[in-house]
Amino acid sequence: MAGGTGAGFDRSPALPSRLTLLIRAYCHLCDDMRKALAEHAPDVPVREIDVDADPALEARWGMLVPVLLADGQEVCHYRLDTGALDAIVAPPARANSR
Repeated sequence: MAGGTGAGFDRSPALPSRLTLLIRAYCHLCDDMRKALAEHAPDVPVREIDVDADPALEARWGMLVPVLLADGQEVCHYRLDTGALDAIVAPPARANSR
């Protein structure tokens, strides 16, 4: 395609539409994961949901909190898995390459 941004790759199809961090109050692991996310991926928006505010979420995820979800699918729990996060938020390495 002629023209373009010159960026060399297309990010839009590979990025999840939403990252969600399931948390609860007074949870030191939640605080740790929030901090790790902010340090590792500061430009990635993350929505937070308190599992204790929703009985269905608490029943499904309560024992695993904190849980990072991408489009509703588990990425990791307890501690941030930076490799798994990078695989989701990083642009595809060979997309639109020559």
